Amino acid sequence: MQGKTIFRVVGILLAVFSLTMIPPVIVALIYRDGGAGAFVLSFCITLITGVVLWQAFRRHREELRVRDGFLIVVLFWTVLSLFGALPFYAMPGLGISFTNAVFESFSGLTTTGATVLSGLDAMPHALLFYRQLLQWLGGMGIIVLAVAVLPMLGVGGMLLYRAEIPGPVKDAKLTPRIAETAKTLWYIYFGLTFACAAAYWLAGMSLFDAIGHSFSTVALGGFSTHDDSIGYFNSATIELICVVFMLISGTKFSLHYLALHRRHGSPYTEDPEWKVYLIILGVVAVYSFVGLVYVGAYDVGEAWHYAVFHAVSIGITAGFSATAYEQWPSALVLILLFASFIGGCTGSTAGGVKVIRLILLAKHALREIQRLIHPNGVFVIRVSKTTLPDKVLEAMWGFFAIYLACFGLMMLVLTVDGLDLLSAFAAVAACLNNLGHGFWEVGSHYDGIGTVSKWAMCVAMLLGRLEIFTLLVLFVPGFWKR
Repeated sequence: MQGKTIFRVVGILLAVFSLTMIPPVIVALIYRDGGAGAFVLSFCITLITGVVLWQAFRRHREELRVRDGFLIVVLFWTVLSLFGALPFYAMPGLGISFTNAVFESFSGLTTTGATVLSGLDAMPHALLFYRQLLQWLGGMGIIVLAVAVLPMLGVGGMLLYRAEIPGPVKDAKLTPRIAETAKTLWYIYFGLTFACAAAYWLAGMSLFDAIGHSFSTVALGGFSTHDDSIGYFNSATIELICVVFMLISGTKFSLHYLALHRRHGSPYTEDPEWKVYLIILGVVAVYSFVGLVYVGAYDVGEAWHYAVFHAVSIGITAGFSATAYEQWPSALVLILLFASFIGGCTGSTAGGVKVIRLILLAKHALREIQRLIHPNGVFVIRVSKTTLPDKVLEAMWGFFAIYLACFGLMMLVLTVDGLDLLSAFAAVAACLNNLGHGFWEVGSHYDGIGTVSKWAMCVAMLLGRLEIFTLLVLFVPGFWKR
């Protein structure tokens, strides 16, 4: 384990992260909301800590190994979330505990969107902008941005890239060099953000709201600058724009790259995961529409409008709301919550277990049925004409087993800490799937749950963001052996 090199890298990245606290200072000065001091103090603490770490270990430039990459990723997300909590904790007049500040920071950087705050409309613009910025940075992954410059610092980036993006299909690179891959992803990500902000602004949002909501829309985070989320604007046009960009962001970014590179839409139509992704969201939307019409909650036009919006928003783990959908009939609430377990495509900013795993699960189940009918037959599983080895299927089943174990353990912690069973289920599902918006007791915010539960949900957010294995591998004794 290259401990000194790891600390040097974390120091560099922490110093870079401190720069994200400068834009909120500018916002505070523009709106004169009194929030500049908290960000200046947080910037100084974060920068000094990063520089001290870098200076202490600057001479150590050993080559990173696979285990080092996993440790850096986990340390980086944890350390960033802790230091990212400083502005919330130091903000005058906010008066939240350190636990709540850390919860909000974890939720932002992991693009979960769960919050302990209320009364957003009256909060300083600087703090509101910072919340949105955290989600935007976490959406593509700050590590992916960092690996674009790590080769220049003498540290190989591919190990970090693979640790940051686990899953069934993760080794393919868009460009030959990892730094170029990271830059390409960020160009697409930035372009989508700019287009989304422009669309929101043209649709009637203020420039501040347009930029802030574009950050959380493309990141699929769900934070808003208003308590009523997207519903605050009461605009069908804004909600349509939100749906379009959520669908784009829930699609794997490699497809966007290939479509731009080929100047053709064939990469989308040829990708089985993208097709299933749209089918799932369509089914959830139709089911919700029929349910809303059946109970007479809205007229037909409104029912279809809200059904589509929330099927997309909840299904791909963004968590925006256009109306009080948590008050819909339980059957509709549950279908939305279950859809969030699937999430979006691999390599997107969405949470959940990802559509590709559902496809593999279905294909594997079908193969076992075929084996019952033809015991001597040889059946292979293919995705996009590629035959998958058994180790991929073994990893998939391992993921589901650990996912269920983590889910059950988190629910146990929350129920012991005083939350009722349904609310505990909703809270764990929302945090582990990076959905954020909960139901029942955590329907509006998470401030009412216990301190132990909040820290447990921070772990759940991190597990969901890193897709479980990257974090849990650190708890295997063999990981630390030479």
